[in-house]
Formats: sequence, C-alpha cells, structure tokens
Amino acid sequence: MSEHDTFATAINCIDGRAQGPVMDWARKHLNVRFVDVITEPGDDKVLFNGSEMQKGAIKDKVLVSVRAHNSKAVIVAGHHDCAGNPVSREEHWKEICACVRDIRLWNLPVRVIGLWVNERWEIEVVDDPNHGAEMAIPEVSLDQAHPAH
Repeated sequence: MSEHDTFATAINCIDGRAQGPVMDWARKHLNVRFVDVITEPGDDKVLFNGSEMQKGAIKDKVLVSVRAHNSKAVIVAGHHDCAGNPVSREEHWKEICACVRDIRLWNLPVRVIGLWVNERWEIEVVDDPNHGAEMAIPEVSLDQAHPAH
C-alpha cells in the first residue's frame, strides 16, 4: 500500500442508493481515496439492537479495515426509505448516535462519525466530533439505546 492509499470505513445499508453519497462525503470531508464498505440491511438497526453475534461480525470487519488499511475514520450511516429498518428519521438518528457511542467504546485510533442520507440522497451529519455535532437530536441514555429484550 502506498502513502497515497488512504482509507475510511463505512458501515452502511445494503441499499445501493445510500452507498454513493456516503463514499462521496468520506472522500471529500475526510480526504481519503478509498472507502471500505461493510453492509447490512438496516445497518443502524443491526448495530443498535442486533445480536451479539451480528455486532461482533461487524466489529471484526471494522478491525480488518482499521488494521490492514489504517483506516482514519469509521462511519455509521442510516438512510431515508430503508427497507431493512423502516422507522422514522428521528428513530434512525437515535440509533445512529447510540451506534457511534458504542463504536467509540471500542477505543480504536479513528474518528467515529454518524451520517444520515436524507430523502434527497444528501448527507446530513448526525454525530462528528470535528463537525460540532450531535445535531439537534435528543440525548439517548444507554438504557434507551439498548432496551432489554
């Protein structure tokens, strides 16, 4: 890998409509050349309320990206009109924020960012320490983030 091969990691939905906007945002705002993409239907729901096995599989893939490609950021993205997680925009934002908080607890040497792909397929920053965000959403306590099953 050359010094010009810079990476970010995106945890995103399988929906192809959400892929381009997230990768374009990462290239522009993180100044990376490549984006490793980890996909799940309704990825924010899976990271928020999935099984420990599902969450562990995503974490294992993130670790490969961070270790092998020296990824400089991990993005969790949710999107409008998600078939895998058909909830309101507000619920997506709560889930994305909880996911970002959980990933930060992994103590990786990366910036962790939450993004929303809106109904115009444009990016809205949900949570980014370098962007002055958590953007106008209610705080989510850990009890709310991971309700008992």
